[in-house]
Amino acid sequence: MRSNKLLTSATWPADCLEQLGKKYLISRGSIFNSERPEHFMMEVWNPLGTVGVISAFNFPNAVFGWNLAIALICGNTVVWKGAPASSLITIATGNVVSEVLKKNNINPNVFTVIQGDVEIGQAMSKDKRIPLLSFTGSSKVGAMVRSVVEQRFGKTLLELGGNNATVVMEDADLDMTLKACVFGAVGTCGQRCTSLRRLYIHENIFDSFVEKMVKAYKTIKIGDPLDSETLCGPLNNLRSV
Repeated sequence: MRSNKLLTSATWPADCLEQLGKKYLISRGSIFNSERPEHFMMEVWNPLGTVGVISAFNFPNAVFGWNLAIALICGNTVVWKGAPASSLITIATGNVVSEVLKKNNINPNVFTVIQGDVEIGQAMSKDKRIPLLSFTGSSKVGAMVRSVVEQRFGKTLLELGGNNATVVMEDADLDMTLKACVFGAVGTCGQRCTSLRRLYIHENIFDSFVEKMVKAYKTIKIGDPLDSETLCGPLNNLRSV
């Protein structure tokens, strides 16, 4: 179910739905004391209506999972457009969610899947019936989405690309740091917004740490992501190469 991702990450959407579902059962708003005598303040969740979700290829159903859970808990309906490169995952996940909704006597129309290319995303960005649009993708496209949505006074949630660094100090636990850095850079084949791209290493440990990292890279297993021993799966497409 996960495009070019390790098998261990396949349960993330279900985990998000389970945890947020539990929160729904125990939290429906809060009551606060007020500084004014004989007054109090209430937190009330007001649904917006329809929430649009545009997800990227690298975490096609995980991003959808947590967006769906939060939107439904707050009383909204959801329209989801998956990435063209992971359309089969979008359709398969959509079918599973629809069946779950039906089995629990929830109108399946609270959730809709639409699939297509750029023109679908552009239409969602311009559609005034979608007051909130959640977009996951590149910073360049995210800026374009925000600009279009803001022109109609809509709201956006943007999860965009990163240029992430780790600072390794002289007194760091080097074994733990090494494992974290290798997984951060190599896990999911580097195809995520939180992937490690840069290292700042204290000069007193620079040579020894680089030597350890080179040795660690030589042990990385590259191959089928369905194999539990694989750390680095395939890239999504030739363009990524």
